[in-house]
Amino acid sequence: MTQPKIRIRGLKKAFGEKKVLDGIDLDVMPGTGMVVIGGSGSGKSVLIKSIIGLVTPDSGVIEIDGEDVLKASRGRAHELRAQIGMLFQNGALFDSLPVWENVTFGLLAQNKIRRSAARDKAIEVLAQVGLADNVAALSPSELSGGMQKRVALARAIASEPAIMFFDEPTTGLDPIMGAVIDELIVDCVKRLGSTSVAITHDMASAQRIGDRAAMLYEGRVCWTGAAEELLTSTDPVVDQFTHGRAHGPIKMALRR
Repeated sequence: MTQPKIRIRGLKKAFGEKKVLDGIDLDVMPGTGMVVIGGSGSGKSVLIKSIIGLVTPDSGVIEIDGEDVLKASRGRAHELRAQIGMLFQNGALFDSLPVWENVTFGLLAQNKIRRSAARDKAIEVLAQVGLADNVAALSPSELSGGMQKRVALARAIASEPAIMFFDEPTTGLDPIMGAVIDELIVDCVKRLGSTSVAITHDMASAQRIGDRAAMLYEGRVCWTGAAEELLTSTDPVVDQFTHGRAHGPIKMALRR
């Protein structure tokens, strides 16, 4: 059988008495798109941050290409994670830098490109997300929300990553622009042959960009299946969440 690009077993993380991840098991196969859904506070962001190294899990296994990054040396873990590109929820562009420096920021920081060649590289990547070369000289504040999202996507793909993470890629966008961004994501992922993981509350987006889907509930993966089955699943937790039903097994936690 094909080895998963990302394999997670028994992943746990608590913050004080709050168990956020309570034994996550998940496989993401090479070249596929995995969409992770779940309510607010279900652990989606903590899961992503654990994989990319921003959060240290309490226990468990996170394998990339068969190697456990949690047990690897610091240098080796960095090498494994270096193949990851990330599109953050709100773009996370640097307001003080022009677009071309935002796009090539990672490449410049890792000395993978000379500064003299960075602007041309940025223009090349911007074209891949449908932006003209004159956008390169603009500042993020001069861009619309949809254009900022495109620039953030350009930055995510600039290093041609083998793995791509998308954190709520359509948040803040109208339905049409959301569909445009999803189309760009699918195109970029396919062109690069990347494996992708996205977390989202947008069910239309989930079905557009995902091949497979997993739902987190009470700190664990409670369901996995084809992304196209999200709205037809008979699982009561998935059904309640995807259709936004007020009544069902998912109860809103009361803050005391």
